Amino acid sequence: MKPKVLITRKIPQEIVEKISSVCDVDMWNEEEVPIPREVLEQKIVDVEGLFCLITEKIDADLLKKAKNLKVVSNMAVGYNNIDIEACRERGITVTNTPGVLTETTADLTFALLMATARRLIEASTYLRNGEWKTWSPMQLTGQDVYGATIGIIGMGRIGEAVARRAKAFDMNILYHNRNRKVDAEKTLGATYVELDELLKQSDFVVIMTPYTPETVNLISERELSLMKKTAVLINTARGGIVNEEALYNALKTGQIWAAGLDVFAIEPVSLDHPLLTLPNVVALPHIGSASIKTRLKMAELAADNLMKGVTNQRPDHVVV
Repeated sequence: MKPKVLITRKIPQEIVEKISSVCDVDMWNEEEVPIPREVLEQKIVDVEGLFCLITEKIDADLLKKAKNLKVVSNMAVGYNNIDIEACRERGITVTNTPGVLTETTADLTFALLMATARRLIEASTYLRNGEWKTWSPMQLTGQDVYGATIGIIGMGRIGEAVARRAKAFDMNILYHNRNRKVDAEKTLGATYVELDELLKQSDFVVIMTPYTPETVNLISERELSLMKKTAVLINTARGGIVNEEALYNALKTGQIWAAGLDVFAIEPVSLDHPLLTLPNVVALPHIGSASIKTRLKMAELAADNLMKGVTNQRPDHVVV
């Protein structure tokens, strides 16, 4: 008998067929709507494997209902949606999909940085609304990227990939990380600094750190007050790392110049969220890894992790 698995969102058919060759698959067949909690609680009771996204909260209460669960395969690098300790206590393997989305997320991060710096969304809206009547010297002027100072908070795989792009723009690269990255310093010309110094010196502050208890509200009122009034904050990591009320106030009062956000504390973000009312915010719907090629790679890797987990093999990317 094939091991039973649950996939919590509609994924490409070729990936479903791959999993089906080994497993008995039950899949929530919606692309745009997350699986309801009550349905997830009902379906998880007898499955051996769970293929999930960051939209699903895999907590202790849910895991208590999972009598046969062997593996939780998260189609993401981050896993703050999963209670790791609860999984550890129950002997449930947790996996993620690192590596495959590094370059794609770095592309989006740098694109968001440039769009925010040069006011691209604002300018496009200006044109489409028929407001463009003439050229004028200071019309829709933004901040220079080439030769500016970038400060990267979190120098993991994606942080280093962003730094490589910054180097091509002849940017002065500062970084802050739990540990020094000597190789990155040598190859990229990056300079390690303490967080406060990074905030004071950087024209662009880019958040690349994981979401952990230590990084919740890492950037709040005090940290924003250290930044230049011309500085731009970019966050493509996780929403809770930035205190959104403090960020709104800093942007509204001109404490910092602009922000580019791909992530929010609560997702999907409400349309009446204060940050969405500001013209100096470029907001995206968590699309850091959203290229066709990368999302297929993520799904395939998550599928491999799932299939190995339910057949008592060690998956390639184990969190716990």
